[in-house]
Amino acid sequence: MKISFVVSLMGLSLTQIPLSMADNANGKNLYLQRCAMCHGADIRGTGPLAHKSSPPTPDLTTSAFKKRLHDYPGVIVSSVILRPNGDLIPNTLRENGVKLAPHAWSVKDFRDLNQYMGDVIAKSR
Repeated sequence: MKISFVVSLMGLSLTQIPLSMADNANGKNLYLQRCAMCHGADIRGTGPLAHKSSPPTPDLTTSAFKKRLHDYPGVIVSSVILRPNGDLIPNTLRENGVKLAPHAWSVKDFRDLNQYMGDVIAKSR
């Protein structure tokens, strides 16, 4: 369900902005700061560290991943939380001299990141 709000000034409705778009700014910022270095801005595994991990960073726009995302809608968030590849991410960052400040993830952050990535993936061909 998409919720929207109306910005009004002195009783005049100026615009209607879907909350999902506002939340996506947070998701996009989180993605670009914490994920794009491996997954690339296009989510296709094209970031500067994409081929410096083993296995290399996957292209998340493939039909196989889109099916997985459809079948398991929380797969993006669970990958961030559970890290199915163990210490792959921290090891890749450390081995390449990348220092990423810790982040106190909130439920909103996870929702926003999942929505942003899901939207980009859905729009890819």
